[in-house]
Amino acid sequence: MYNCFIFRFLFVYNCTMNTLTKKQKEVLDFSSNYLNRHGIFPTIDQIRKELKLKAVSTVHEHIKTLERKGYLYKEDGVTKFVNISLNPFFQIPILGIIAAGEPIEAIENSDDTITFVNNDIKSTDGYYALRVKGDSMIDEGIFDSDVVIIKKQSSAQNGQTVVAIIDDNQATLKKLYRENNQFKLVPKNQNLIPFYRDEVEVRGVVVQVIRNIEAEKPQASIPSGLRTIDLFAGVGGIRIGFETAGFETVFANDFEANCKYTYDLNFPSTKLVVEDIRNIAIDDLPEFDFLLGGFPCQPFSIAGHRQGFEDQKNRGNLFFDIARILEVRQPKGFLLENVKNLKTHDGGNSFLVIEQTLAKLGYTLKAKVLNTMEYGDVPQNRERIYIVGFKNPLHAEKFDFPKPITLRKRIIDVLETEVPEKYYYNGKPLFAKLKDSVTEEGKVYQWRRQYVRENKSGVCPTLTANMGTGGHNVPIIKDKKGIRKLTPRECANIQGFPPDYKIPNLADSALYKQFGNSVSVPVIARIANSMKQAII
Repeated sequence: MYNCFIFRFLFVYNCTMNTLTKKQKEVLDFSSNYLNRHGIFPTIDQIRKELKLKAVSTVHEHIKTLERKGYLYKEDGVTKFVNISLNPFFQIPILGIIAAGEPIEAIENSDDTITFVNNDIKSTDGYYALRVKGDSMIDEGIFDSDVVIIKKQSSAQNGQTVVAIIDDNQATLKKLYRENNQFKLVPKNQNLIPFYRDEVEVRGVVVQVIRNIEAEKPQASIPSGLRTIDLFAGVGGIRIGFETAGFETVFANDFEANCKYTYDLNFPSTKLVVEDIRNIAIDDLPEFDFLLGGFPCQPFSIAGHRQGFEDQKNRGNLFFDIARILEVRQPKGFLLENVKNLKTHDGGNSFLVIEQTLAKLGYTLKAKVLNTMEYGDVPQNRERIYIVGFKNPLHAEKFDFPKPITLRKRIIDVLETEVPEKYYYNGKPLFAKLKDSVTEEGKVYQWRRQYVRENKSGVCPTLTANMGTGGHNVPIIKDKKGIRKLTPRECANIQGFPPDYKIPNLADSALYKQFGNSVSVPVIARIANSMKQAII
């Protein structure tokens, strides 16, 4: 039985619709017209079919967004659309900036106003707004440059998000708790820890968050034709490479929820959308010029049993979801990345299917297997196939993969100097099996369940998702203190991530998986630069 929604339509100011995206407005317009024609309200599935959306979940997401924007509400458990105009519009002053990070000096200076809708507010008396600076509340859905609506009050209940004045007129936005005669101020960001104060002055509680859409719009400095969508994005390795070359990311998606903590921590705009790509409606994607995707490699890799398109988890067929996006949106080009075994899997038939599918969509392809240690000046033996396609054959003709470069960076150059004891095998059961074989600093070894293998090339073997979890691909080194495995930061370094890339406070197993599944950033950056030159 489909969910039904009750609609109440009032007069609408045109300026109200400016706050909606095209697709959100289409949901409202279709519902209004349907009601006028049939005298009943459309179901979720009718909305999906009319707007040619692939998944019911997409309709639900639009409805949630419309609720956040004040266009619908719930009454007695029933969701009601309210096409708002004469419903309460309020305008209040933005008094200044509130820190969602380190506390800043509290300064009240009304130099701007904001107009908003809130059915629970009857009057603007006792309310004001502040613009957020920082990322300490991102897990609460409060991001840098958002505006928070504050209800003035001098007290708060445990767990409410408050404007708190501490330390001689320093203001901060945090969740407030009372513990053992102290005030506990809690950020909602896994990389930050709570702090305590004996005295806190509450100046109000957050009642509404207004997202800063302008902050997510394409920057004027980005040349036209360089907008990308980052699919199977992981922790953003491909994105970094392309943005280094001057491209701009307008959409990012991955299925792995843990990746969002790492991804969003490092990219202030265009946050990661965690969703199965098969549930994403093509019409909901923003305008873009290039599709980027390191689609799942496990179905084609040796470690993943090379099941290919017959993969029992259906990961191999995700390539065809890329194909359907290319078919409908017809971008200028794409970059796909996968394991080198993709080219030889099933006697070459898997790669032939991919080539033929992309060619039928009108793309001219170039593909090449590149080794990170030969093309990225990164000491890792990592061979991957890169498939580049252009809609314009002249662009494909101009494109060339980068040339090999001399490897100058050594393993010792990417290691940390201060490493926690938990990464060392000294005193642990495995140490007795390692100590006679892991003997030389500056080299990387692997424990192969029954024996130790030294990497003779002097570089790190291919990082994999199962390293650090007891698997046979755990990279091991010897340093001044003893024998240990690589840290997550060192794995990021060996993938060529920049030194300022932030690593969240997640379990090591999750971080190893993220960086093992990622890409070698310098190689991606060189390919991206070559693609950019081809279309100029």
